[in-house]
Amino acid sequence: MTERKPMIAVLTGAGISTDSGIPDFRGPQGVWTRDPAAEKMFTYEHYMADPAVRRASWRARADNAAWNAQPNPAHLALVELERAGFPVRIITQNIDGLHQKAGSTPRKVLELHGTMFTVRCMGCGERGTMRDALDRVEAGDPDPACLSCGGILKAGTIMFGENLDSETLNQAGSIAKACRLFWAVGTSLMVQPAASLCAIAMTEGAKTTIVNAQPTPYDVVADEVVRDPIGEALPRMAAALIAAHPS
Repeated sequence: MTERKPMIAVLTGAGISTDSGIPDFRGPQGVWTRDPAAEKMFTYEHYMADPAVRRASWRARADNAAWNAQPNPAHLALVELERAGFPVRIITQNIDGLHQKAGSTPRKVLELHGTMFTVRCMGCGERGTMRDALDRVEAGDPDPACLSCGGILKAGTIMFGENLDSETLNQAGSIAKACRLFWAVGTSLMVQPAASLCAIAMTEGAKTTIVNAQPTPYDVVADEVVRDPIGEALPRMAAALIAAHPS
């Protein structure tokens, strides 16, 4: 009888997308490392209160590398695991949509911090596409307001100072409890509550592997820590797992 393939939960952070040309935040060449003031654009209080921060945010959105980014071997390795019959669930802190673009089943990808491709009004709650909002910016409106109520438009992402969607977070917790393997990939494991998913998985007995260039608070309790480049490490890990559990 063929051994049942273990359920894998993969928590991904900015580090998995750097090989696709999207800079991370806290790394040596990170967005905030190079420009600490840029953090204001990701902070709800500053964004809502300061029109200058919003104008800078709209300019940054238009220039975001994710618009043209392509999935890299790390994203594709997770797709291969799914195609090989493994129950894979991806919990991502990223907003770039590259897991879905690579071919991961959208319903199996939980976007903890939302997506950069939508906008929502902070007044009436109406939602729209980021592309439509950016078209207005390119037409000369530096801080486009909601067309329905005139409220402040914000990307469909979770900023610092905002709560994560409770349903999404509950789903993530359930996945962390149920998995047998937990991979934390390209994340500093410093941002809560996402980082706590690692502790949940460990408590439930999952074998935990951390793949990250920089140390994380969970390194000392993880089963394995991998410092190799993510684009090399994840394909290798996926291939080894597929070989160990043939169909």
